[in-house]
Amino acid sequence: MTPSDCIFCKIVAGEIPARIVARTDSALAFHDLNPQAPHHVLVIPTRHFGGAASVGSEATDVWAPLMSLATEVARKLELDEKGYRLVLNQGADGGQSVGHLHVHLLGGRRMSWPPG
Repeated sequence: MTPSDCIFCKIVAGEIPARIVARTDSALAFHDLNPQAPHHVLVIPTRHFGGAASVGSEATDVWAPLMSLATEVARKLELDEKGYRLVLNQGADGGQSVGHLHVHLLGGRRMSWPPG
C-alpha cells in the first residue's frame, strides 16, 4: 500500500472527513468508525508507516509522539483515573485491518482479559 492509497493518509491530508480528537505535527487522533468500547480512538503517525514492523531506525521519532498523544487523549477523555487499553495490531494475522501504523485507545468500560 502506498500513501496515496491509504485511507489514514487521506484522513491526515483532510481528503476524508474524520471526527478529530487531537492533532500534533507528528500524530493524529480520531474516533473509530466501528467502536469496540464507549471511547475508541485511533492514534496514527502523520507520516505513513505500514505497521509497527516498518518503523525501523526512526523509532524514537515515531513512537514517542504517538504514545504521548494517546495518553494525552486518554486524559482529555477522563480515562486516566479508571484506566484504558492501548492496542497495536501488526499484520493480517495480528488483526491489522488498515496498512498504516495505528494504536487503538479503548476506554469507558471495564476491559476483559484476555481481550476478545
